Amino acid sequence: MVSEHAPQPAAQVLVASNRGPVSYALNEDGSLDAKRGGGGLVSGLSAVDDKMWVCAALGDGDREAVRRGIGEPGVRMLDIDADVHADAYNGIANSVLWFVHHLLYQTPVEPVFDAEFRRQWASFEAYNRAFAQALAEEAGEGAAVLVQDYHLVLVPGMLRELRPDLRIGHFSHTPWAPVDYFRMLPDDIAEQVLRGILGADRAAFLTRRWADAFISCCTEILGGTGRTRIGVHGLGADADFLRRRAHEPDVDERMAALREQVGPGRKTIVRVDRTELSKNIVRGMLAYRALLDERPEWHGRVVHVAFAYPSRQDLAVYREYTAEVQRVADEINAKHGTADWTPVVLHVKDDFARSLAAYRLADVALVNPIRDGMNLVAKEVPVVSDHGCALVLSREAGAYEELADDAIAVNPYDVSATADALHEALTMADGERAERTERLAEAATALPPQQWFLDQLEALRKE
Repeated sequence: MVSEHAPQPAAQVLVASNRGPVSYALNEDGSLDAKRGGGGLVSGLSAVDDKMWVCAALGDGDREAVRRGIGEPGVRMLDIDADVHADAYNGIANSVLWFVHHLLYQTPVEPVFDAEFRRQWASFEAYNRAFAQALAEEAGEGAAVLVQDYHLVLVPGMLRELRPDLRIGHFSHTPWAPVDYFRMLPDDIAEQVLRGILGADRAAFLTRRWADAFISCCTEILGGTGRTRIGVHGLGADADFLRRRAHEPDVDERMAALREQVGPGRKTIVRVDRTELSKNIVRGMLAYRALLDERPEWHGRVVHVAFAYPSRQDLAVYREYTAEVQRVADEINAKHGTADWTPVVLHVKDDFARSLAAYRLADVALVNPIRDGMNLVAKEVPVVSDHGCALVLSREAGAYEELADDAIAVNPYDVSATADALHEALTMADGERAERTERLAEAATALPPQQWFLDQLEALRKE
């Protein structure tokens, strides 16, 4: 049942996601500072006027803002109990569903689905129920609701029961696991996840490969996808924003600093990632080490500019991975570095302007994830590159589907082959590199964020 105290339903377009477009920081004096978020979803939603964004309060500042009644028009932030949110977000979404879809488990020892998992799953259900209830309260008659990602896979089914009049879509920003791997989940949980998404009129994915994997899971476990339609929308880079932002003064300043760190006349291999397990940063560094070990002609002539921004540091496995990235970088520098050459320039503090500076400077972009829903870095680098950039791209990135023709493809587990691919990229002729970059940029911007969102909305309303 919808709460008797619910506000008058009004919104005709609603989006639900764990993280919203704004966050709040609580200062020592008790004041709150608001910070606007970025990314494809924020950009995409700017195309719609009458909208409501339902999101979770993620920290003390967010929760305090909700309790004080502070917020932005068109945003409803949910003050879900902090322990419930931690169980749902870290315990289930990021430590189970993310691991399943990115094939990250060390299967001899994990996963272990025991009583603690079941306790956390109950929190995941409660967290999804809070979103479904809020959406039911906020949605106007027959409104379109677009539910985002693996955090909220149960919401469509729960919302369908509360508001059968709504048009409900679910979009998966991650890959979808092949059926044999997905079936590691307990049978009832696997079925619950699928039925949750199938509560939507339309379930959409970043690539046809991930959509087909979802269909296979539904067919194997449930006998089919029922009345739910399946769509594919490959999110593209926001070319206008990137090109404008990449030429602002703070980016120019960071380019000068990076050039000084790299040194004159040297080529650059650039990567920009969060230290997320699926991003495969360590194997990328091992491939660079193999390049230097096996091809001494590159000594002093190339620098690996690696931005590895810490992610999910409240989980021990992520802290350990971040430390390993630093250890391997230090090892390469200790083995090969000289007084005037640092082979790996590693930055771990998030700095968007510096990332854009690196995009512009890159001779080679290394994007080698174990598995990725899309990977916008692969699309962004060609868009802002100053003089053309060769792209070394994992065939397991969602972006591979669109960029394969002009990238150098790699098996993300094959360090030796990745080292060879780096050499090929570094030795690519300037003319070929420029032509490839132009074609990559065209493919990368085929469906910019606003159109990506509007296409989903239109498809949802038609069905």
